[in-house]
Amino acid sequence: MVKKLYSDAASALEGLLFDGMHLCAGGFGLCGIPERLIDAIRDSGVKDLTIASNNAGIDGEGLGKLLRTRQVKKMISSYVGENKEFERQYLAGELEVEFCPQGTLAERCRAGGAGIPGFYTKTGVGTAVAEGKEVKNFDGQDYILERGIFADVAIVKGWKADESGNLIFRKTARNFNQPMATAAKICVAEVEEVVPTGSLDPDAIHLPGIYVKRMIVGAPYDKKIEFRTVRQREAA
Repeated sequence: MVKKLYSDAASALEGLLFDGMHLCAGGFGLCGIPERLIDAIRDSGVKDLTIASNNAGIDGEGLGKLLRTRQVKKMISSYVGENKEFERQYLAGELEVEFCPQGTLAERCRAGGAGIPGFYTKTGVGTAVAEGKEVKNFDGQDYILERGIFADVAIVKGWKADESGNLIFRKTARNFNQPMATAAKICVAEVEEVVPTGSLDPDAIHLPGIYVKRMIVGAPYDKKIEFRTVRQREAA
């Protein structure tokens, strides 16, 4: 069996990073983000990154760390509303942004991982999303051509894995980690726990180990909340 488990994030990414590379990053808000791998990418100093991710973290957390160090050239994202540094760089013309509807982004990654170079969708027809894209009519309805995404490296966060790299994602963390993991030449995963091969229920596995080339245990984690909403205490 090929050894997939590495001692830390830096060693798991060794030899994979280069300036101008394209990354796919899993996670949904601050849920299920590959924190240790993001830190290692920041510390490596690699720059001019193009990153496909549902969102760009928040200021100082998640991919927001790479924005703060100016290592990101372009973001392909759906939701960026909680990141002031993202907003500042975008409005100043310092960051290239490709806004992509959330379902379309998930499908672009799924398609790229399946070897599908493009697909047609109604989402975005007649809006700014369609600008510069091919439009084709099927059965009297217009559809726009979206390209599949296939990156150099995917970084994802799993809940539990076995030694062969079979992964289980936890709840919302499954949303983008699963398609992102397939949409790259090499997938590096960080997980909370690794168990012996054969101890996971095969029907419970979300991502087969064939997709995971390298892996680290990143635990323990602090649960961070992207946007905290609380009610005021009632008067005694």
